Amino acid sequence: MPQFGSFALLLALVLSAYTLFAGSLALFQMARGIVGRIAPERLAETARRAGIASFIAVSGAAFALVWAAFTNDFSVAYILQHTNRALHPAYKFSALWSGQEGSLLLWSWLLTGYGFVLRLRHREDVRLYAYASTILSAVQVFFLLLLVIPAPPFALFQGAPRADGNGLNPLLQYPEMVIHPPMLYLGYVGFSVPFAFALGALMMRYPGEKWIRITRRWTLVTWLFLTVGISLGMHWAYAVLGWGGYWGWDPVENASFLPWLTATAFLHSVMMQEKRGMMKQWNVWLIFITFLLTVLGTDLTRGGLVSSVHAFAQSSISQWFTWFLCITAAVCLFTFFRQRSHLVTEHKLESIVSRESSFLFNNLVLLVACFTVLFGTLFPVLSEFVQGSKVTMGAPFFNKVAVPIGLFLLLLTGVGPLLAWRATSLRSIRRNFVLPCIATVGSAIILVACGIHPWRMADADQQGSIYALVCFSIGAGVTVAILTEFLRGVGVVRTQTGRNFASSAWLLTRRNNRRYGGYLVHFGIVALFIGLAGAAFNQSHEMEMGFGDSIQIGNYKLVCQSYTQDSNPNYDTDFALLDVYDGPKKLTQMAPERRFYTASQTTSTIVAIHSTPLRDLYVVFEGRNPETSRPIIKVFLNPLVSWIWIGVGIVIAGTFLSLAPQFKPAFSRSPVPVPAEPELQTVGAD
Repeated sequence: MPQFGSFALLLALVLSAYTLFAGSLALFQMARGIVGRIAPERLAETARRAGIASFIAVSGAAFALVWAAFTNDFSVAYILQHTNRALHPAYKFSALWSGQEGSLLLWSWLLTGYGFVLRLRHREDVRLYAYASTILSAVQVFFLLLLVIPAPPFALFQGAPRADGNGLNPLLQYPEMVIHPPMLYLGYVGFSVPFAFALGALMMRYPGEKWIRITRRWTLVTWLFLTVGISLGMHWAYAVLGWGGYWGWDPVENASFLPWLTATAFLHSVMMQEKRGMMKQWNVWLIFITFLLTVLGTDLTRGGLVSSVHAFAQSSISQWFTWFLCITAAVCLFTFFRQRSHLVTEHKLESIVSRESSFLFNNLVLLVACFTVLFGTLFPVLSEFVQGSKVTMGAPFFNKVAVPIGLFLLLLTGVGPLLAWRATSLRSIRRNFVLPCIATVGSAIILVACGIHPWRMADADQQGSIYALVCFSIGAGVTVAILTEFLRGVGVVRTQTGRNFASSAWLLTRRNNRRYGGYLVHFGIVALFIGLAGAAFNQSHEMEMGFGDSIQIGNYKLVCQSYTQDSNPNYDTDFALLDVYDGPKKLTQMAPERRFYTASQTTSTIVAIHSTPLRDLYVVFEGRNPETSRPIIKVFLNPLVSWIWIGVGIVIAGTFLSLAPQFKPAFSRSPVPVPAEPELQTVGAD
């Protein structure tokens, strides 16, 4: 099977190289009007079919590696390093992406899979898809070269045969880690497709805006995958690492966040190009930068460029990524300056108080956030290059900059939808902003009355309360803004059709699913920010506990009933049983664990979490006191964390709504006079 896997990768490389060569030659002949021995259309078709075949070849290689894991083929060095006989079958499957070579194979498989889908849809626009397919094949060649030369996943173990493997990293032996990396990679890899379309459309001077609509849909799908991947990673960090948080500004966390920021900016500004023919150059570069950031993020993780709990060991593979980034950036710059006359803006910004200006501000703030996070992430590399020693930017730096930026973005999510295209009249501003402003100020007054005092910033227990107060208040205003816009639209539909409220709401949403899907995403972002703001009021307490000892934190009292040990072929476990009381009432029993994995000789933490919409009780088994053999228990009380996961769920639902086909039903007959249909469409226009 290792020989089959190696052959499949080599075959995929040859097929991808042929797709690149034949596709480029066919496009050159078509552009120049050259008719060679083989017609350019036939040559392009053979290139397309070779690209499809490359997906089949890489699929065979991926299957071979998974098969080796399930059959305990420890002659393969990768399988020896990342699996063992006692490993659960689900984690044997996840071994495909647990190491550097396997994760690059997953990258290549998903990339050829995206290419497979793209090439099957080529009839939508044969020439544009031919350009995109050829560009995508160039990216495929690079990643397949990595798998054939510096990082072969089927390299054989050199040494005496081993009866068992080293086992999977204990941090990865968690259910979400079977889902999180593929989702993250689907986002990372998926941005190659919008990049290919954007670069191809620029090369061929594509007329009209059809390419931007195709690119937007691909970007939205990959943005959704990346959002799910990031949120699963946050939940994994929260449930496994045992430090009480979900985002530590780790370099690899940041690497996934950077392309999310630029893709979010593109999804907003692309509407200006579709509706007003503006920001064409800006949008092209947003796509280019998003793709380059995904490659940089892959380098951070796979090449060991920075130190991280997620990253692999430092290796020479980073040099390959550096060259690829430089070549790709050079191609983007050359193409842009050669074809920039094609990207002339059709309209100018007419008013600072308009939907266009809100999108522009949104983009600027997102890019400032992206640059700040990128600078802080790469600062250790830059400092080592300049002064010979690494200086790391910690979480305080990122929080100090990112929190105000995030609050400003939250404000823009509410302001933007209330503004009109081109210019917003003073009357419209008064009508649209009165209720959101009342909600913002009113909620701030209520919160201060309830005990959130921004003037107590010097108090250690109130650090960040000013930001929490602002976040809660703006969140209330944005929510009211979204609801009033939706209710206003429902009212117009009811007037026009005579339908009841529920039917009118359904009709409005289905006729304008892109707009109201976006509103739902914004509402999810509000819920997520509310969850993040709860971190300002986190509490923690740690103590050594014997039988009958208790910890009091907030309203909760935890009483130690017992602590014991257990074992299975994969790991030994040490855990405590704690009864949880809210006043005199017993709520539940929690069992935090600490595991020792036999194969890898390492330990990991299994956190116990009791979650409610208002707060999470988070309990960690820190280990045993070597002198008394009693467990050391650390308890966190984390308010509002559940709203982070609720918010992510709402964002996912809103994205699906935006992707749904637009529904245009005929109006039912009604005693109420029905205006012309274009007037109704204006209600829900983007």
